[in-house]
Amino acid sequence: MAADDQTAEQTSQAPASTDPVLVLKDVCIRFEKNVVLDNVSFTVAPGETRVLLGPAGGGKSVLLKLINGLMVADSGSIKVFGEEVTTMTQKQLFVMRRRVGMVFQESALFDSMDVEDNVAYRLHEEGVPAEESHKLVEEALDFVEMGQAISKFPPELSGGMRRRVSIARAIITKPDLILYDSPTGGLDPITSTTIVQLVVKQRDVSHTTALMITHRLQDAFVLATHRFDRESNSMKPIPDNGIDENTKFLILNEGKIVFDGTTLELTHSEDPWIQSYLS
Repeated sequence: MAADDQTAEQTSQAPASTDPVLVLKDVCIRFEKNVVLDNVSFTVAPGETRVLLGPAGGGKSVLLKLINGLMVADSGSIKVFGEEVTTMTQKQLFVMRRRVGMVFQESALFDSMDVEDNVAYRLHEEGVPAEESHKLVEEALDFVEMGQAISKFPPELSGGMRRRVSIARAIITKPDLILYDSPTGGLDPITSTTIVQLVVKQRDVSHTTALMITHRLQDAFVLATHRFDRESNSMKPIPDNGIDENTKFLILNEGKIVFDGTTLELTHSEDPWIQSYLS
């Protein structure tokens, strides 16, 4: 199959459901007197990749933890797959998280476990048989091109390799939503591009809905202007300066969403602060 045909095929495959995967409405949280999130509202549709931008320390990581039920908002509504997260019991959160993959900052791997056990951590929690777990780990590691590291331990891996293992752990259950918390943070530009390619691959091959924090504008725009080509097993620029319509942007500043829209809307924004932020 030609690359152009593959691109058309990937574009035509869309999630069956049209119900929002994620809906936040008037979400607020403060730590003592410090307001971290102030009436944050947005919606993420099936198949969308939302890139979350904003100055450091603006509450982006806190937002992801609220969505995954690792923290509780002071007020507001957070619905994941149509279910209200803010009122879930721990048992209900555990069930919900089966459908959510999360890539933490700095990978958050267990140094005392080898790569296989790190990637299979959730499967072990769920009691998946060892033979099935091993097969799923191999598939996930092959997807991120880390199959050769299955028996290694995190301290033996480079920062980029640990990040790829973290992505394998996030996708092993074939989640319906992936939360990426600065997956390229602290990496050199070449390694960052490798990680962005994996995000693009997950988006275009599996069509997984995603919310990704990044502090690197270059990574964000590469994500928006490239598509994964299965024939070459690499991402390539979308022809004719094209833009991926399912990749959209959010900008969080001082606890508020100051931008919510498409790539073109972002690059053509006349808001002085946004222009300064992008420059």
